Amino acid sequence: MEKLKHYRRLFKYDALANREAFMNLKKSDNPPARALTFMAHIIAAKLLWLKRITGEPQSMAVWPELTVEQCETHLATITPLWQDFLDTLTPEGVARAVAYTNTKGETFYTPVEDILMHVVVHAAYHRGQIATDTRAAGQAPAYTDFIHAARSGFIA
Repeated sequence: MEKLKHYRRLFKYDALANREAFMNLKKSDNPPARALTFMAHIIAAKLLWLKRITGEPQSMAVWPELTVEQCETHLATITPLWQDFLDTLTPEGVARAVAYTNTKGETFYTPVEDILMHVVVHAAYHRGQIATDTRAAGQAPAYTDFIHAARSGFIA
């Protein structure tokens, strides 16, 4: 499968999984506070990495304190921003190295394709933490497995 198609598919899954995890938190009368913190972090990290790729300044703390309503607003904003970016990404753009400074002040040069993979895997890791916290609070977590999305036809 061509790289760009592969990454677009992964981000389609990522958006679906993030939405499912968020909607599960939203429907709860009392979502676990730590789970909401992880959702806010997923949103902030997705925004941070897009800003690094596009050379824009960071506009949100890496671990922001967001309400359920703020998470919903930011998810609705960040998903189409990534979609627009991926729609215009070229094969040369995937291979391009991005220079950025991390939160510790260290400078790195990372290929866009490594950043893309990181964004998806990072979110999956934290969705797992959200599921754990949700289950510990006596609630059922969202079903966000990639294979479920693929075999259900949610991602092409």
